[in-house]
Amino acid sequence: MKFRFLKRFIKHYSWAHLIALGVLAAFVVLRATDSQPIQLLRFKVFDSYQQITPREDSKQPVVIIDLDDESLAELGQWPWPRTLLAKLVLKLKKSGVVGVAYDIVFAEPDRTSPGLLAESVRGLDKKTKEKLLKLPSNDATFARIMKSYNVVLGQSTQQRVLTEGEQRKSVKTTWANLNKSQTVKGLKPDGFLYSFPSIVRNIETLEDAAKGIGVFTFRPSVDGIVRQVPLVVRVGKHLYPTLALELYRVVTQQPTMALEYDQAGMRGVKLKGLNVPTDRTGQIWMKFGKHDRNLYVSAKDVLNAKGDKAKEIKAKLAGKLAFLGTSAIGLLDIKATPLDAAIPGVEVHAQLLQNILDKNYLARPNWAIGAEIVAMVLVGLLMIILVPFLGALWTLVLAIVTVAILLGLSWWVYDAHGLLLDMMFPAVAIFIVSVVLTYLNYMREERERRQVRGAFSRYMSPDLVAQLAEDPSRLTLGGEMREMSVLFADIRGFTTISEQFDAVGLTKFINRYLTPMTNVILERKGTIDKYMGDCIMAFWNAPLDDPYHAKNGVRSALAMFVESDKMNVELKREAEEENRPYIPLRIGSGVNTGVICVGNMGSDMRFDYSVLGDDVNLGARLEGQSKTYGVDIVIGENTFAYVEDFAVIQLDRIQVKGKTVPVDIYCVLGDEEINQTPEFQALRQRHGEMLNAYKAQDWKAQTRIMDECREMGKAYKLDVLYDLYEERRDEYIANPPGEEWDGVFVATSK
Repeated sequence: MKFRFLKRFIKHYSWAHLIALGVLAAFVVLRATDSQPIQLLRFKVFDSYQQITPREDSKQPVVIIDLDDESLAELGQWPWPRTLLAKLVLKLKKSGVVGVAYDIVFAEPDRTSPGLLAESVRGLDKKTKEKLLKLPSNDATFARIMKSYNVVLGQSTQQRVLTEGEQRKSVKTTWANLNKSQTVKGLKPDGFLYSFPSIVRNIETLEDAAKGIGVFTFRPSVDGIVRQVPLVVRVGKHLYPTLALELYRVVTQQPTMALEYDQAGMRGVKLKGLNVPTDRTGQIWMKFGKHDRNLYVSAKDVLNAKGDKAKEIKAKLAGKLAFLGTSAIGLLDIKATPLDAAIPGVEVHAQLLQNILDKNYLARPNWAIGAEIVAMVLVGLLMIILVPFLGALWTLVLAIVTVAILLGLSWWVYDAHGLLLDMMFPAVAIFIVSVVLTYLNYMREERERRQVRGAFSRYMSPDLVAQLAEDPSRLTLGGEMREMSVLFADIRGFTTISEQFDAVGLTKFINRYLTPMTNVILERKGTIDKYMGDCIMAFWNAPLDDPYHAKNGVRSALAMFVESDKMNVELKREAEEENRPYIPLRIGSGVNTGVICVGNMGSDMRFDYSVLGDDVNLGARLEGQSKTYGVDIVIGENTFAYVEDFAVIQLDRIQVKGKTVPVDIYCVLGDEEINQTPEFQALRQRHGEMLNAYKAQDWKAQTRIMDECREMGKAYKLDVLYDLYEERRDEYIANPPGEEWDGVFVATSK
């Protein structure tokens, strides 16, 4: 049972499908490795979703204080004195800004501080220098203003490893764990988070005064576009929140944040009123809105606006959470997002905080990769199973529908649930698998066509070979029973003819004879079964259907005699030219119709497309009887039923050698046109009357009618036939067959 199933499987799923399985497996491995091209394809799909439905403008109280080119032109180039920044903080506080986060690192002391000026300016008198040294530094002034306000300083991670002297803890956030896997000893979030060896810090004076410290590190994708922002990063042994998250913590006066994680990685960050999901590395997928100039307020307007303009600025800032950064091109803080090729980096932080406050984030769950691979494998296997039973058109339709379903599913989970599933790669994989299968099936079909052409081009007409090559399935391998017509034809007196030639000459003669005989068969939809010396065996209605197989077989037999007459003209001329005896070429043929077994016959090593059955044997016997009755074409009773409109007369009712059941046999004297002539109709009628008298043992009537038939049949060369009946008459007169005789003649020769 198992072996039979395996054979059926191998029959339908050949090496082509093993190749398709290999291609599918290669795509699975390619997806698992997640190389840069695969990532880029996935990112571009996710980008297109955001481009189709960008995030709507948020109503959250977020604003950007912009150190734009106009501010730099009016207030001086960067860096500004910290006293000016202190003034800016006071203005923001007075305008009602709840808190401000700096997308800037103050890594060095202010060079314009009085003490530094006293040391750096030459020519100062001692008194002036002492006064300057007693004044507070600009950093101290800035720190004093910050200390009474919700200020978050920014820091940037770096790859440089700090020395022990440079290391200093600058974390303002206390972390709590929400470990979902408490049973796993030693499980910590550190191993999942992005890690950096060091951080670019603010000067200690400012850090001590700030309420919070956050990082503004981005990790752009392989194409340089920002799509994700880490909410938490690890630097050494310390964890740092992102700038936006730290600003929210500070303004809501929360002392701690909580990390949620399990064995698979990070799951999210929690604060009071917020539960922000992340991927396993602690990053959030941004849902970007288009670049929004309405978020921006120029720093110069905050500092210097007067009158109605000042009121307008104050109204725009009241109750807001502010990010201070720059859009100035010269300060090089420009980022690319899925929606904009270039926006200020500070806006990424602002949009991140909007995402968090709106609870409008995208998520790529940890199970996404597994789901994508499973979908690819299942649909790929479905394609591999179904494609063998489909044509090229339906394969294409199935591939397109499958790809559409996968992409539709990816879009639906994004649009409805904000989930990022990459079904583009599985769709591409499935489409390529279907293309491979289609191509391999095409190759297989083309190979079958070549085999069909090679196997049948010598035995069938080019038109029939072309039809069979277009649809090899019409060729049933093995045997099948179907009604067919068979023809046998050979040369009479071939031994005498062959004595005129040597081996080379005889071969040339046979080829010369078989070529036109083959052509007349092929032209009438016949299939050459085999050549047996001077004998041709052909059949009709296989491998292609031929509803007129009997007529085409008889027409082929008639045409063979036309060709033999043409050949005789040439043979006579050649004999005269070579001064040798002329021996005319004479052939005989037999056509029979019946239910016959047809198919590939032979062994596993060698086989032929051939026919078997009693009706085939009868066809061969009929050809042999053509010599006995002295006629050209002998057909069986089944064939006669199809060609009654031809010029046909009954020859006899005989029991051929090797058969126990008698059959009626007929002689074909011409086609339908001959049948319509008065001369043939008269012969047909009188010939039938002669046979009736013969069967009735009315020998006088038979003799009289037969003499008339002999005269009428001179045009059809029936002398041998009537001589045969005269011999039988004389025999039966001498030895009466008896009253029970039914007119059947038992043939003693083939």
